[in-house]
Amino acid sequence: MRSAVVTPEGDAMRWVELPGDGPARVYVHGLGATAPAYYAASAVHPLLAGRRSLLVDLLGHGHSDRPTHFDYTMESHADALAEVLRAAGVTGAELVAHSMGGAVAILLAVRHPELVSRLVLVDATLDPVEPAPGGSAAGIAWYSEEEFLAGGWERVREAVGAHWWATMRLAGREALHRSAVHRVRGTEPALREQLARLDVPRTFLFPEEDGPLPGAAELEAAGVRVVAVPDCGHNIMLDNPDAFAAAVA
Repeated sequence: MRSAVVTPEGDAMRWVELPGDGPARVYVHGLGATAPAYYAASAVHPLLAGRRSLLVDLLGHGHSDRPTHFDYTMESHADALAEVLRAAGVTGAELVAHSMGGAVAILLAVRHPELVSRLVLVDATLDPVEPAPGGSAAGIAWYSEEEFLAGGWERVREAVGAHWWATMRLAGREALHRSAVHRVRGTEPALREQLARLDVPRTFLFPEEDGPLPGAAELEAAGVRVVAVPDCGHNIMLDNPDAFAAAVA
């Protein structure tokens, strides 16, 4: 386990690092997740092994610190991740980023272009959504922070199920709520627009069973490779690890 201080107050982010050659590959998890749990098998898959790999826990998640003073916007997450990569001596990294982590990776590439050489977005967040009750980021954001801390998190726990809660319970509750609020709110300009403007190689993976990806034609026109992965749900790397590794490779 490695760590780097990423805030003026001394809060640290932590990551698991696997040695290897070539450009570093950085794995970024989604809301309420943790990179080692979601990506360890992928990083050592025969199609992906041998590359220096950083499995990074975003601030407020997993093994990283959980400051309550941090705002947890997508931009702030991206800037904190940039501090990790600089501390690790990484430039020109290949980012593999899932769900909310995709938003963070896009903004990292926009705000710190020297750190990113390629993006692989795994069913990533591109568009804002309306908060609504349920077991999702929108369900967390449906509560005010005060309501969430006072007991809303217990209702979310029941809605998300045991698998997601196994890692979600490691996140700071303020971190979880604020990250969800900013994830569903989106950015300005919109993430989809910022992704289209980037000039690094970009691939977007999505579950084939979800049907055609909304806006796929526009993404492809902007140079984004769109790949439907069979036999999986949102957690593509866990549901179909061989197909995921093949698509990333």
